[in-house]
Amino acid sequence: MIRVAIDGPAGVGKSSTSKALARHFGYAYLDTGAMYRACAWWCLKQGIDLDAEEIDERQVTETVGEFFTGDHFDISVDPDDPRVSADGEDISEAIRSSEVSTHVSKVSGIIPVRRVLIAAQRAYIAREDQPESFSGGLGVVAEGRDITTVVAPDAEVRVLLTAREEVRQARRNGQSADTAGVGGEDVAARDRADSQVTSFLTAADGVTTLDNSDLTFEQTLTALITLVEDAVEEQEYEQYAANLQDYELEDEDAMLIADSRSDAQQSAPAPKAVGVLAIVGRPNVGKSTLVNRILGRRAAVVEDTPGVTRDRVSYDAEWAGTDFKLVDTGGWEADVEGIESAIASQAQIAVQLSDAVVFVVDGQIGLTDTDERIVRMLRASGKPVTLAVNKVDDGASEYLTAEFWKLGLGEPYGISAMHGRGVGDLLDAALDSLRKAEKTSGFLTPSHLRRIALVGRPNVGKSSLLNQLAGEQRSVVNDLAGTTRDPVDEIVKVDGEDWLFIDTAGIKRRLHKVSGADYYSSLRTQAAIERSELALVLFDASQPISDQDLKVMSQAVDAGRAIVLVFNKWDLMDEFGRQRLERLWQTEFNRVTWAQRVNLSAKTGWHTNRLANAMRDALTSWDKRIPTGKLNAFLGQIQAAHPHPLRGGKQPRILFATQASTRPPRFVIFATGFLEHGYRRFIERSLRDEFGFEGTPIQISVNIREKKKRK
Repeated sequence: MIRVAIDGPAGVGKSSTSKALARHFGYAYLDTGAMYRACAWWCLKQGIDLDAEEIDERQVTETVGEFFTGDHFDISVDPDDPRVSADGEDISEAIRSSEVSTHVSKVSGIIPVRRVLIAAQRAYIAREDQPESFSGGLGVVAEGRDITTVVAPDAEVRVLLTAREEVRQARRNGQSADTAGVGGEDVAARDRADSQVTSFLTAADGVTTLDNSDLTFEQTLTALITLVEDAVEEQEYEQYAANLQDYELEDEDAMLIADSRSDAQQSAPAPKAVGVLAIVGRPNVGKSTLVNRILGRRAAVVEDTPGVTRDRVSYDAEWAGTDFKLVDTGGWEADVEGIESAIASQAQIAVQLSDAVVFVVDGQIGLTDTDERIVRMLRASGKPVTLAVNKVDDGASEYLTAEFWKLGLGEPYGISAMHGRGVGDLLDAALDSLRKAEKTSGFLTPSHLRRIALVGRPNVGKSSLLNQLAGEQRSVVNDLAGTTRDPVDEIVKVDGEDWLFIDTAGIKRRLHKVSGADYYSSLRTQAAIERSELALVLFDASQPISDQDLKVMSQAVDAGRAIVLVFNKWDLMDEFGRQRLERLWQTEFNRVTWAQRVNLSAKTGWHTNRLANAMRDALTSWDKRIPTGKLNAFLGQIQAAHPHPLRGGKQPRILFATQASTRPPRFVIFATGFLEHGYRRFIERSLRDEFGFEGTPIQISVNIREKKKRK
């Protein structure tokens, strides 16, 4: 049984919220304040002068005692019908009269009277522990004076509900705060009278204070519901964990059982505005090598062939205490066509969107016509430029920088991106120009954004989908398979919400047979899946589903990520093709029947609006936690209905289960013996049928424990 005790001064809404709380959980409701009012009403009816200068406390106490012991008093604990009766007469309205209100504090202030009431209140609360009670043994919400400290100091939930005096007075008057104090009961006077014999203005140890001055009724109720749910969870957890008392446990088991089972949710910080520094140059001058050197890790794909980098890729970077956005670009070339033209266009867009530029040239090759044409493009952009002469590997090669003075970009910095020589001086100069630009057009990637990886085999339309969602040509798209090589991070607003999309290179079928840039791209793609929270697994619906497609899908599932299956190019399908795919869904996709499926066209945008809800549902399931009590009660039901088959003459039995973690949901089951894989699959299906988990894998592990040996 759960006992909820709610105290607080007049005018905080104890009665209304307590009744609503009891109604929500099916609990009994006990208005102890009504019991005090009924006593005052009874004393007045018996002719006791409560206005006398000296009240006969003994007479009042005896009268109240007779009221309760003589079967005169009765109170309903139904929150929908909280009637108070005296000798069978409904006095619910009578005890709310102004006459009773002005005398109730005089009766409640008599200590022996309080003792009589406290005993009666405890009896009503204890009665709810019985199966035949109003709540059926579920619980009771009791509100009023002394509840949290004297009547039910060991209640599972104890709350001091409070509010500012002017707010409470306004609520009593049914008026706004600026007219408080006009008419109605004076809450300040009531508090002063009551506080002479009880404390309700400050919370005692272990009592939760809830100030609802600025909360709506619904918000107050929600806060109370959360407190009760936590108490139910704690009680049920201890109840089911007791099943393990007679079994041998390891240290890890004890830690798991003692786990708090709740993760605090923190508000998302605002994204930090920073400057954007673009790295540009013709192909194969070492731009990505320089990016990796600045970042201190191998983030960009590097190979000794021109054109490895194709998209403009942004990274969060820091140098000497300064945060900035670093943009790697594909090689810029003039008078090119096809994919090279698209790469050059992305480089030019990167320059336009940046605040400052590092122009990288090759010191070993020297000044070229393409370099001079890039300088004209940079001058037209008006962005400050720092010139880096790469492949100057030692002091003896410093003379290689001399001819680049003629470009008119100021001092050329001789560097070796491979070895790190001179990169520090280059960054000092580049960031100095970035600060002088007095413009911060970028933001560090917000850590709170949900991370979505676009994965699939080459040429299924991942970059096209990213561009469609972003509303611009963000990634290079070409009919050539494998166009994307670096994972491309892009913040995209979909259905009014910002998401961090990670466009990845297509995963090759046999990684050990892939070489060069494609090999490193595949490694980056695997890392991108690990970095993501949800994987949009794309398939080309116009082509037969291949083993390679299923391998990509399995890689995302095995990584424990939430999944949405996206069938692209659906507009190219005829009726026969759609029927073929439906048949495949029943056979080839039996492992992920729990994942949502979205049929769309990335090229035209058809049905891309369905992605947002599918992603939200999958991530909600990925984050979902089932209370331990509810989990064990459910497993107890399915175990009783479908017990594990006999194994070696013995029948394994589930003792206890808990959800050890989320993202993805992982359940640990303590059992007396090995649970067969078929039974585990049955448990997983049952969990999905009961609790949902659409779009997320579920992990179930079984810890077999033996009974303690008798000493």
